[in-house]
Amino acid sequence: MAIPVKTAIGKMFAVAFLTIAVLLIGLAGYQIYAGLAKGKELISIFVQAINTIIISLAIFELGIGVGKEYATHEEEQNTYFVIRRTIARFVGTVCIALVLESLIMIIKYSQLDLAGNLNYPVGIMFGASVLLIGMGVFLHLTRPDSEDQGMARLELDAPHMPDKGRSRQNSSQKIYRRSA
Repeated sequence: MAIPVKTAIGKMFAVAFLTIAVLLIGLAGYQIYAGLAKGKELISIFVQAINTIIISLAIFELGIGVGKEYATHEEEQNTYFVIRRTIARFVGTVCIALVLESLIMIIKYSQLDLAGNLNYPVGIMFGASVLLIGMGVFLHLTRPDSEDQGMARLELDAPHMPDKGRSRQNSSQKIYRRSA
């Protein structure tokens, strides 16, 4: 009984995140329309709309990740693969959003002759770099576990594979080479 409740709550959060993402895209369209109607500067209109769309993209990825993680029962999925894939997608999206935000800030500050404020976008870029390095370390440290789990699942799914009798290390290296 706990798994259906967990799945229902997970799907409810996924729908909520996806709804917020769609509403933010609508807000970005409204920001463009309202900015053009008020006669604002074109670059500031698009910078504001792009910021909203970037936030929408991050929330969309979060909704997709939550939806995929809770869509099936835990026994049916490989936990290591799901965690690694979800974290990599979400952190990658956040890093892209942070880098785009810092680039937009650099362009904005350079156009407004506010060179003294460039330390803020540089700090954001540095934070995104640290986050990306941390994700790489996480993926590297969890790699052997996911390969062992993946091989166990492949052997269960396809017991007729010709390299089933080989060692686990050789067959996982072969699969890694195929997927790379």
